[in-house]
Amino acid sequence: MRVTGIVRILVLLITLLGTWFIMQAYFDHSRKFMSLRSWLGVTNKVRSQQPPRHKCGNQKSCPPNYFAFKIISGAANVVGPSICFDDRILMSSVKNNIGRGLNIALVNGTDGNLLKTGAFDMYSGDVNKLDAFLQEIKAGTIVLTASYDDPATKMNDKVRALFVELGSNHVKQLGFRDNWIFLGAKGMKNKSPFEEHIKNDRKTNKYEGWPEMLEMEGCTPKKMH
Repeated sequence: MRVTGIVRILVLLITLLGTWFIMQAYFDHSRKFMSLRSWLGVTNKVRSQQPPRHKCGNQKSCPPNYFAFKIISGAANVVGPSICFDDRILMSSVKNNIGRGLNIALVNGTDGNLLKTGAFDMYSGDVNKLDAFLQEIKAGTIVLTASYDDPATKMNDKVRALFVELGSNHVKQLGFRDNWIFLGAKGMKNKSPFEEHIKNDRKTNKYEGWPEMLEMEGCTPKKMH
């Protein structure tokens, strides 16, 4: 009888311990599951509070029938310029298609497709290459320009006049190591509203020998047939 009683007690203890382990595992799993759901809920809440991303990383979105753009000039002779159009980086250091001087991207004004890019050394390069590039631009083409290092040493009156035809108001004053960003178009009747220019001035330069970097973003209308 004693042996039978001891066996019954051991079986009861084993049953109780087994039940305890099962319940412990269940509740631990439940807590983990609830904790995971809570974590996901917080994450989703944070994500929903993030502001929407606009094309080219601009602060505002553009209305229908407009293209978003952002142009950033070079910083001194160290950081290269960047040109973004309709959420596509057209020219940048990463794309390895920029250079000292003037960096220009040509875009179809109707569909926004990239037509051509060019980098022109305005310190020791051949200005005739820039002249030819500008003269070949067809009507309705959007022209995006960003300076880097020096945009004007080789600049002549003929090239300045071609930029004026594209809508530039500041190219006539562009000088050695100035910073300049510009969006114009072939066939513009008025001056472009998208242009920024800062002079190279020892008293105001942010970098030694160069003015601060320029950045401009906005919306330019599509050319409608």
